[in-house]
Amino acid sequence: AVETIFRDGLMEHINPAFMYAMTRPLHITVSLFFYIGAYVMSGQSVVLALVSGGAWIGFVYFCCYEFYASYIQERLNTDMQDIPGYYLSNPDNCFWVAEAEMDGRPQILGMVAVVGKNDPGSEGEKYGELYRMTVSSTCRRSGLGSRLAKTAEDFCKERRFSKIQLSTTSPQKAGVALYFRLGFKLILVCTQFESPKWMIWMTRATILIMEKNI
Repeated sequence: AVETIFRDGLMEHINPAFMYAMTRPLHITVSLFFYIGAYVMSGQSVVLALVSGGAWIGFVYFCCYEFYASYIQERLNTDMQDIPGYYLSNPDNCFWVAEAEMDGRPQILGMVAVVGKNDPGSEGEKYGELYRMTVSSTCRRSGLGSRLAKTAEDFCKERRFSKIQLSTTSPQKAGVALYFRLGFKLILVCTQFESPKWMIWMTRATILIMEKNI
């Protein structure tokens, strides 16, 4: 159930990521180049112009899909493959699920995790990094995301961490807005993904590093 929510939650970002990429000025320019260029070079063939432009748009969508699909597969083969071993065997790490009774049986509706890390900019202090923050689509806008984040923050306070840090991607606008409401501040924007550089260029995505002092 946790893996399903994790997978579905990230796959939901494919379409918004595609729309985000296609509305960037560079991609708009490239799209016009394909349409107009194919139209002119084919002797004013509307069909070839549409095929050429459609192929470009389809490739952008493929990159957005692969960007998230490859990340999901990588995580399912690492920390999400052994949640107890990765998150529950260290007192500075933890993993929570939100559960509610629906149709007479318990269902998992959300999750969040924290990993304790040494703060290189301090003398022996630690901070908590927020991971796997996901809420099922069946209970969005119910305050569950805020409650999960509060649970993680309370854990970080108990462990006497100096701050909470997280990373998200620019197309995930709803998540970014939630983090701002919870008091997180944007401290860094970068493009250092695990995905190939050409795919990052196609998706036009950036990593947003956010943190909150506690």
